[in-house]
Amino acid sequence: HIPVPGETVLGGSFFMNPGGKGANQAVAVARLGGDVTFVSKMGNDVFGKQSFQLMDKEGIDTRYIVSDEELPSGVALITVDASGENSIVVAQGANGNLLVSDIEPALNEIEQFSILLLQLEIPMSTVEFITFKASEKNILVILNPAPATKLSDRLLQHIDIITPNESEASILSGIAVTDVESAKKAAQVIHELGIKSVIITLGPLGALVLDHGAFHLVPAKQVETVDSTAAGDVFNGGLAVALAEGKSLVEAVDFACEAAAFSVTRLGAQSSIPHRNELLAHKLKH
Repeated sequence: HIPVPGETVLGGSFFMNPGGKGANQAVAVARLGGDVTFVSKMGNDVFGKQSFQLMDKEGIDTRYIVSDEELPSGVALITVDASGENSIVVAQGANGNLLVSDIEPALNEIEQFSILLLQLEIPMSTVEFITFKASEKNILVILNPAPATKLSDRLLQHIDIITPNESEASILSGIAVTDVESAKKAAQVIHELGIKSVIITLGPLGALVLDHGAFHLVPAKQVETVDSTAAGDVFNGGLAVALAEGKSLVEAVDFACEAAAFSVTRLGAQSSIPHRNELLAHKLKH
């Protein structure tokens, strides 16, 4: 089990695997058939150099990844319990130093993008800057509000789609999300903050969608969970790919649920992310 404060637990196996929310989402988009440019900052260390190589191998545009000469690459320490649930501590490193000046070179190409997918392992000032720029160009903005933190009213009003999990939705709305009904109440509160569409991921229950005033519960796929690490990132990557392909929001969420479900059947972060052909070969049941 995951230890509580003051407790030491003897665990099982240990291994290292590339991760990071933004990196996971970029890899998910690439493997699921999307064309992705990744904007990030990594340390000039063994992890950063390895990440560059892996991103190139995945076919990801890495031209706007910046190397930090002072801070190390970000690292996440993940504990996974017997049921596949996880607990994560992140040392941001270079991620926390991704400045507006670092992403300005990518602005020249922003009009070529159809979707901007963001998370919160980078500075909030950078998140707000690029969100406002994308909104000005009518680019669809998807925010995965993880790790959860307070968001400004102005930022919320420039987000098209937000994708919190239960705990993140609880923090954003002030309503404890424990089931579908409480998720509906939380989604309504979040929508009223200024966000057009709200998607709350509910683990084994699937995902609740609030879009154009209507609720849709998209059921999860039936799988045996091994490790839920990166499942949310795979969901967001799948969502972006499906929307870029012209699917409706509910159809895109269904595709995202399928991709996320596939990922929890395997260990690790990026090692668990499926390729599009794997999904086609193993259609999952509701």
